[in-house]
Amino acid sequence: MDYLPIFADLKRRPCLVVGGGDVAWRKARMLLKAGADVRVIAPVLNQAFQQAIEQQQVSHVADEFEPSHLDGIFLAIAATDRKAVNALVYQSANQRQVLVNVVDDTQRCSFIIPSIIDRSPILVAVSSSGKAPVLARLIREKLEALLPQHLGRMATLAGNFRARLAKTVTSFSARRQFWEQAFDGRFAELVASGQEQDAKQELINLTQSTSPQGQVALIGSGPGDAGLLTLRALQLMQQADVVLYDYLVSDEVMDLVRRDAELVCVGKKAGFHSVPQEETNQLIVNYAQQGKRVVRLKGGDPFVFGRGAEELEVLFDANIPFQVVPGITAAAGATAYAGIPLTHRDYAQTAMFVTGHLKAESDQMDWSTLARGKQTLVIYMGLMKSGHIQQQLLTHGRSGDTPIAIIERGTQKNQKVIKGQLSELEQLAKNAESPSLIVIGEVVNLSEKLHWFGKQEQSLQQSAVVKLA
Repeated sequence: MDYLPIFADLKRRPCLVVGGGDVAWRKARMLLKAGADVRVIAPVLNQAFQQAIEQQQVSHVADEFEPSHLDGIFLAIAATDRKAVNALVYQSANQRQVLVNVVDDTQRCSFIIPSIIDRSPILVAVSSSGKAPVLARLIREKLEALLPQHLGRMATLAGNFRARLAKTVTSFSARRQFWEQAFDGRFAELVASGQEQDAKQELINLTQSTSPQGQVALIGSGPGDAGLLTLRALQLMQQADVVLYDYLVSDEVMDLVRRDAELVCVGKKAGFHSVPQEETNQLIVNYAQQGKRVVRLKGGDPFVFGRGAEELEVLFDANIPFQVVPGITAAAGATAYAGIPLTHRDYAQTAMFVTGHLKAESDQMDWSTLARGKQTLVIYMGLMKSGHIQQQLLTHGRSGDTPIAIIERGTQKNQKVIKGQLSELEQLAKNAESPSLIVIGEVVNLSEKLHWFGKQEQSLQQSAVVKLA
């Protein structure tokens, strides 16, 4: 993050604008709108400035800029067409630790002015950190079309009601749910139609309703790329009071969770402390019974090797309402990002997903079915048992030269794909880290043409040839 986005209170604060042209006036007008005490330094002013001076909106010094003009100033903007003057403003402001912005010169800015969507008191600021201001403006134009004009009035009515609500609804989480219900319900509709008195009464009516019931959303976060989240998942993550998440949920996805939500890690990972499933189940129930909106966030899809059904059964027994938001499972997401289609009419008419959490002494897998040709076998969590998997597939008829891929951290920026043959699986697995997905089948060869994302490594045999050469 190149800049910290903040909203500054400029009311009655002295702010300096150096320059008297159209650009300088636009900056001065923005400062005036924020309630600043605007002072302008320029030998010559345009007509808009002159009118503002006549109306006593700004004060004017008809002189060339001097560093002393910055004494007592909160922030300054240089908007002249003379580089030497702008540079002097910047240098002088830095020496006095005064915030300064030189128009169209990012290198001489201690703050930058974003594109603003004004629905006062709601303000939305968009910035490209000075890299692409036209792009920021285009984004602002899109947001202008999305955000209705009545948002500001709705925020004002809500602000006037906050003190009254605090007296009747003492719980912070209950108040948050109250406002979410108001802003997404009849109150918002009444404000939009100009019926403000009825809107105020609606807020009173909402305070008299019964306490909100806790509820749970079981959400699949996908294989890692935050762009693969569903819209429904994002909406619920933004509304959550509590989020119980697994280790497989990527940092990029976690960054999209509501900022003030309580985060509870209940993941299971080799070599780390793991929360027992029974404890996780009870935590979900306890939070929901407190009237909270609970999100149970899982990597991939919660119903594909995710034990999501077990957690929902506990919620059903406790009479707690729940919903399920599917996610893109690793088998679909990681293979797509690696350029490996799960099926292809020339190479694989079926695809099978299995878990690699196997015990050699009590292996109940139907290996003769898994070892069939013309199909794609996708193995979750198979790194630790890769030797056993390799042996069983070879024993039951799968050819040793069957193409394989190990996809590490699929769909994420640090995705790595290691390719080789089935006879090399155990050795290749030593070069991979969890979480990884093992893909076995002729479709792996198609990645030579279809690969488009991340890094693919050579097989052991190819590496050996390169070394000998």
